[in-house]
Amino acid sequence: QVQLVESGGGLVQAGGSLRLSCAASGRTSSSYAMGWFRQAPGKEREFVAATSGNGGVTYYAGSVKGRFTISRDNANNTVYLQMNSLKPEDTAVYYCAANSGTVSLRRYEYSYWGQGTQVTVSS
Repeated sequence: QVQLVESGGGLVQAGGSLRLSCAASGRTSSSYAMGWFRQAPGKEREFVAATSGNGGVTYYAGSVKGRFTISRDNANNTVYLQMNSLKPEDTAVYYCAANSGTVSLRRYEYSYWGQGTQVTVSS
């Protein structure tokens, strides 16, 4: 089993920045692809960003490209999501997830999920 715990969420004004962290424990592997997803109330959980096991390949949703950056520190079993130029539409619960396969944009490819951290962006 892999346990994932997100942190770093909070309240921020539009245009501000936050850095989310996802700490992994248990049977972790540097070969796991990692992803970030988000879900606003009443909406479907959507893809935000993903990175391959070594961090060499990254993908971003078009809505966050150029503003968000995913990175990982495999030595410390941590993945990050740097969020800049935040907009009110970024408000959601953000989840990190681990994929024992290859990097993916699809929710069902991820085997392990954190409990989420709330990000609220005010206008």
